[in-house]
Amino acid sequence: MTTYESALLRLLEERGYIHQLTDAAGLDALAATQVVPGYIGFDATAPSLHIGSLVQIMMLRRLQQTGHKPVVVMGGGTTRIGDPTGRDESRKMLTDETIEANIQSILTVFDKLLTFGDGPTDAVMVNNHDWLGRLGYIELLQQVGTHFTVNRMLTFDSVKLRLEREQPMTFLEFNYMILQGYDFRHLSRELGVRLQMGGSDQWGNIVNGIELGRRMDGTELFGLTTPLLTTADGAKMGKTAAGAVWLNEDQLPAYDFWQYWRNVDDRDVGKFLRLFTDLPLDKISRLEMLEGAEINAAKVVLANEVTRLVRGKDAASRAEATARETFIGGGVGEDLPTLATGPEGMRLAALLTEIGLTASNGEAKRKLAEGAVKLEGETVTDPAHFVLPAEGQTLRLSLGKKRHALVHR
Repeated sequence: MTTYESALLRLLEERGYIHQLTDAAGLDALAATQVVPGYIGFDATAPSLHIGSLVQIMMLRRLQQTGHKPVVVMGGGTTRIGDPTGRDESRKMLTDETIEANIQSILTVFDKLLTFGDGPTDAVMVNNHDWLGRLGYIELLQQVGTHFTVNRMLTFDSVKLRLEREQPMTFLEFNYMILQGYDFRHLSRELGVRLQMGGSDQWGNIVNGIELGRRMDGTELFGLTTPLLTTADGAKMGKTAAGAVWLNEDQLPAYDFWQYWRNVDDRDVGKFLRLFTDLPLDKISRLEMLEGAEINAAKVVLANEVTRLVRGKDAASRAEATARETFIGGGVGEDLPTLATGPEGMRLAALLTEIGLTASNGEAKRKLAEGAVKLEGETVTDPAHFVLPAEGQTLRLSLGKKRHALVHR
């Protein structure tokens, strides 16, 4: 493990955030002597970010915890282009109204994890449409485009992999890395930002911004990326069989969010406690050493801590109480996902998907065929099974041993 002088890089190293640094010694020296404004960009392609983005938000939190200034950049401009990184096809174009609504919905998570204000280390939030939307096309080509070569752009994975797979890439998407590079340069000039952070797939985009700042302004900028986050079984962080694990309550109930962390692989407990909680490292070391049934206690701590940070203390308490009532007390728990069928009732396969236990009717049918679905404790295999609770009745619907929901009229 590298020995750093700055509290920022020591903390990021100890907790497992660092994958690549453009100039470790330079950033370490800067962070040891002055407040470093650093930013991460978030495009608004949905009403919520999912837990794949939580490690980036936690990095901004670590930045603030060590006396530096987090800058949250909402991609009101870049969302209109679409980041081609890791994609085989173009993103669906969103309307201005949808992008703005998504941004307003996403903001609520940052309020819980960062302290915003006017102080030197208070977080600020900006929207890159405010400056990208004012750029004239000729101005962009003349002032910025001359610092990018097509030869170099073709070497970046976001472009190269699409071309190797013979998937079409629009000229619109090809411009994404130029605009993200311009973001870094703009933030450097206007807000004194010296650091951009992001996932490992953003390395090329970050380096472009650093080079643009140096060529246009002679400014020394820095970049830092996190490792690609995967679970112990190799799955990409943020995805489950039932779909994305969303940060916002409207997209995923607090109980389901809590359950995701409660059910992580034993091997991931220590890593996730370091990345996603504020627990002291010595306590985390003790928790990750637990074995057998005792590791479940560490998972409850993980679920409570992450849910408290992202959803609030009350949501974490309710989720744990519901889990205790459901799994230990034999009850139904008041915080389980709930769906009203209405007086017309619903077919079971559609009900499973509507309530969020499965991601599609196709998956629902497969789970039913596997005998993984129970209604009121009885296994049901027929996707067309008709569910219509009596007036005032609540039925318990289960998928496997760990996922439950309530159905009423």
